[in-house]
Amino acid sequence: MTNNTPTADYLCPLCNETLLLTGKTYRCSNNHCFDEAKEGYVNLLPVQHKHSKSPGDNADMVNARRSFLDNGYYQPLIDKLKSLYQEFANTNLAIFDAGCGEGFYTHQYKTDNNQVYGIDISKSAVKIAAKRYKNCHFSVGTLSHLPFADNSIGWINSIYAPILENEFTRVLKADSYLLTVTPAEKHLIELKSLIYIDAKEHDTAKNPIENLTLINEEKLNYTMEFNNSNDILNLLSMTPFAFKASAEVIEELKSKQSFSCQADFLIRLYEKSP
Repeated sequence: MTNNTPTADYLCPLCNETLLLTGKTYRCSNNHCFDEAKEGYVNLLPVQHKHSKSPGDNADMVNARRSFLDNGYYQPLIDKLKSLYQEFANTNLAIFDAGCGEGFYTHQYKTDNNQVYGIDISKSAVKIAAKRYKNCHFSVGTLSHLPFADNSIGWINSIYAPILENEFTRVLKADSYLLTVTPAEKHLIELKSLIYIDAKEHDTAKNPIENLTLINEEKLNYTMEFNNSNDILNLLSMTPFAFKASAEVIEELKSKQSFSCQADFLIRLYEKSP
């Protein structure tokens, strides 16, 4: 590795054999090879697992999200997630951030005693994450085919990412945890109201987890105060309804010197039974 963290424990995405790092190359016993990029990540997304040439968020979306998050608007969420981790987790076990993006949430969990992994299908995002957070392991990959052994992970984060219960449960150790963050009813409702004539609240009734045990559920709601248009536009770029924003709405947001908008998160913590 290009950093001082222990070698990552990956499985080959083609044959599920253990990958060993020699120099700059991960190699399995069947001689499948995956080179470590100069930024420190490894691409474990075989072409047959891709659904497009460049899947996931593009560079502009990734940079907008990084700029927004770096300005602290979601710090209350970070504080809550870290509090839950400290309360429930065995902090010596491996952590996996599913759909890690540019690594903002991933690196928050790194200690001197654990291994922290982030996987995202966006190469643009993973490249930024690996370059910035050298003490974590980042790879390009798909959440539907994780490069981890059964029962090898002690904590999984899924923050605004697809929740694939079967695969998450497979890699999760017994008595370990999956934490999910999804939009609660009022999340960004003021921004949505500028875009949609009839802006609807998020539906929180559906629970995508069936077999893990829900042990904690809570909402985190607070108002974000913006005093420049760049942060507002970056927030818009992070959302799925950015593609619905008209030119008139974009111009209106550019002209705003202040704006108030709710952050409203639904946080659920699940445990895998022995």
